[in-house]
Formats: sequence, structure tokens, C-alpha cells
Amino acid sequence: MKILSFQQLPYRKLPKDFAQKYDSVVTTPYHELVDRDEMHNCHVAFIDEMMHAARAGFDGLALTEHSQASYDILPNPNLQLETLAYMTEAEGLNPALCCVGRSLGKSKEPLRIAEEYSVIDQTSRGRLIAGYPISLSYDSNRNAGIPPIETRVRFQENIELISRAMTAKEEFPFNGKFNKHPHVNIWPRPYQEHVPVWAPAVGNPNTLGGILDRENAFLYLSWFGPKYTGQRIFDRYWDMAVEKGKDPNPYRLAFLQCVAVGETDAEAHKEYGPHIETSFQQGLGSLPIQSLGLPGYMDIKGVEFIVKDPGDFGIVPKMRTAKYEELVEAQCAIVGDADTVFEQLDDMVKRFRIGNLVLMVQHGSMPSELTKKNITLLAEKVLPRLRKNWEGEGWDNRWWPENGK
Repeated sequence: MKILSFQQLPYRKLPKDFAQKYDSVVTTPYHELVDRDEMHNCHVAFIDEMMHAARAGFDGLALTEHSQASYDILPNPNLQLETLAYMTEAEGLNPALCCVGRSLGKSKEPLRIAEEYSVIDQTSRGRLIAGYPISLSYDSNRNAGIPPIETRVRFQENIELISRAMTAKEEFPFNGKFNKHPHVNIWPRPYQEHVPVWAPAVGNPNTLGGILDRENAFLYLSWFGPKYTGQRIFDRYWDMAVEKGKDPNPYRLAFLQCVAVGETDAEAHKEYGPHIETSFQQGLGSLPIQSLGLPGYMDIKGVEFIVKDPGDFGIVPKMRTAKYEELVEAQCAIVGDADTVFEQLDDMVKRFRIGNLVLMVQHGSMPSELTKKNITLLAEKVLPRLRKNWEGEGWDNRWWPENGK
């Protein structure tokens, strides 16, 4: 199997009472909370930690996009991804470079995304994995001013335009509802003939159906507590795959999981616990729950599923006040020594048929040296054992880049 190191880029010096006073998106008072030197340090540490993971031997590096947010200050992750493409290429390293997402439900310039992805793929000599999430409601509707009812329609048109632009052999016109181009002919095209696509989602049945129809990989984001949400989401996905006549190839599925490894269980809980608790409280927990789905954002099938059974959202409604012990119990984060972390991850991989594992290695206020320790222990003591999954079964990972590790 393939294992990637993933990080968001949070502002690491938020006050301890942040979750009681502020929301983490849109209206957070920047100048009241931010020291410019600390902001600079956060951005430099992010690149440094990503390169540490590449040198430690992870199969790939992953990052994502959020706008006007304190918990992930990467409004355009392709800027950082291009830096990583050059640095890894210069050092002779070849990790896959996965942009977990450029949100197409909010994009008003989708061709710009196609061009940026193509540049990264050229710089890295064919190591890009492209991500196309729909978009969080707060981001597309509050930040970008997209009417909620247009979000998914815009996504469908944008992904069609980008896919054609990155693969077409000749220029073509495009006359859509939101995008009108007399000539589409991006320079450069990607290095790869076919850039693999991973689609981040939280389990909406219509979204899963579209992922399978497009032959993309489904990346499940496990923020909500996979102990409670995992089985239901993955059963839904694999059942739909069978209905659509798709093979049960584990590489169709990628899974993002927060992890932290220490020398012992007790040490791990002591070192990482406070950072993980504040990360969830100040990040996802401080995102107003109504901003996850403004009226009109979710299609009727998704609304039907939630009304019948809101379990897809796990412990999100109480995330702002969730204690560390609750987060670990729900497996929002897997924490312990190498054996503890391996056993829980290995169980998930086998039960859910996960072929691509994305491990979140930095959490909120966690300092750089502790992040690097986590990366090192994972690379040395956990990854070698996990990689043995699916060996000898003959599955083709069609969702891995041409020249990735």
C-alpha cells in the first residue's frame, strides 16, 4: 500500500481561549490574534516538515486548501506544492505530490487550476495527484459568494472543463453556464498522460456515485470519528462500487487519519494530547456548524440521508468542547507507541479495504521538533509494517502518479 504524510498549515500560536471566543473561519480577527513573525515561522516550518517527511521515506506528501481560515492558512496550496516539487526534484527524491484539493464548487477560474497543476506535474516530472473537492459551504458560499444552489452545478462544469483542458490534444471551445472560452489550449499540459485524481468527500451518496463514475479514487476525511462513521461510509462506498460493476480494488480508496507516535503510550498521550485537543477545538470545532451546509448547498439525496440518520457527522456537533480522551476514543486521532498506532491503522486498512493511507502528522499548536519526531517514528516503526498490506494480490494502483515513489 501507499502511505502519505499530510499536514494542514495552522497558525500555531492561537490563544488558549480561542474556541470560547472566536470562530475559526471568515470573521476571525487577524490583526488581533496574529504576530507576523510567528506567521512567517509557521509557513517556513511547514515546508521544512514536509521535506523531513520526504527524506524520511514517505511515499507521498499531501496538503489541501482553505480560505480565510485560522486552522489552515493555505488559500492556494499549489504555491507550496510547486516549492516541494522543485525541492524534492533537486534532492533526487520522488514522493508523490498530492493536492488533496482545489475546491471546484467555488472556483471562478478553473483553467487557472488546470495550468497550476500542469506546472507542478512538469516540475516534478510526473508526480502529481490532483484533488477536486466540491468545497466546504462556508468557503464557497460565505467566502466566495457562490449561491449555495450553484455550488454542485459549478463543480460539475468546472471538473469537466479542467479534465478536458489537461488531456486534450488540440484546442477546443467551451460554452458552459459559468465558463465561456472560444479557445481552450493551456500551456503547459501535464507531464503525465493521465494525472490521477483523488476526490475528497465525507460520504454523500451522490458524491460517491460521481467519484465512481469518473473512475477517481475516493479520499475519506476522517475528522468526525472513524470508530463511529467509518464502517457506514465505507460499506456505502463499496456497495455502490458493486452496483456499478467496479472491481474491489483497494487503491480506489484513500483514507486520511490523524496520528501521533511516541516511545510509549503514556509518553505519546502526554506529549501530543494537548496539541490534538486544541487542534480539534480551535479548528473544525470552531467552524460554525451551520457553515458546513448552508440551505441549498446539499443535494436532496444528502439531505435525506442526514434527516434519516445524522450519524455521518459523528462527534462534530460537540467538537468545540471535546476533550482529548473523547477524540482518541472516537479515533479522531490515533495516539500511542508504534505498536498501538500500527495495530489500529492495520485494522482499519484491512476492514475498510484502504489502499492509500494519508497520515496527518501535525496538529494545531504542535511545535516543529515534535512534528518531526512524529514523522520519524512513523517512518521508522510503522510504515514498513503497513506497506505489506495488499502485497501479492495483484491489484494495480491506477490512482498513483507515473513517476511517484
